[in-house]
Amino acid sequence: MQNYWLEFLTVALIHLLAVASPGPDFAVMLRQAITQSRRNALLSAVGIGLGILLHVGYSLLGIGLIIQQSVMLFTVLKIVGALYLLWIAWHCLRAKPGGVHVETKNGKVQTGWAAFRLGFLTNVLNPKATLFFVSLFSVVINPDTPVLLQAGYGLYMAVATGLWFTLVALFFTHPRVRRGFNRFGHWLDRVMGGILVLLAGQLLFSTVSGSEPLSAPSPGTGQ
Repeated sequence: MQNYWLEFLTVALIHLLAVASPGPDFAVMLRQAITQSRRNALLSAVGIGLGILLHVGYSLLGIGLIIQQSVMLFTVLKIVGALYLLWIAWHCLRAKPGGVHVETKNGKVQTGWAAFRLGFLTNVLNPKATLFFVSLFSVVINPDTPVLLQAGYGLYMAVATGLWFTLVALFFTHPRVRRGFNRFGHWLDRVMGGILVLLAGQLLFSTVSGSEPLSAPSPGTGQ
């Protein structure tokens, strides 16, 4: 049992470094916290946390390993992920001054479902998150570790991720913090859009150059 505790602490440390590193999840979460209601920001945090469970699920089933080792499947995932980031970036770059709540193209405030879906899809369509979890479950976690215990690791990472982004949401939706961003919030939105464009470009470049590593987990997954 002592070996499992050591394994869990290793998983927890690697995951902590990964979830705190800058990436699409953090960029989208920051935008949600600055431009949307606290409720919507929290729903996006929940969406990101539940997205982790999907990565854990296919990693445990071995499907993730198939995706990782298939150049075609992984390339498709990277392209879809990059296009989704570009779609979010487009809305960020169109931000206009005035108000905290961003309006949709239909002239309506973002719904709770849309906020949850944004967080969930941002995490699920992040190919670096796919690499991270598949590598974690195939390299760091011993194959002899009971499946239920591995699932427990996954549940911990989902909850920890959700809690981390919940803290991000609570901090950046605090009235004092929000007032500080109110005057130039639309510029921050545009900066977030630029960052997402760069992240999408990095994905597309790695697809063309074939430089994306397909092994060994890295803390800088940018979840």
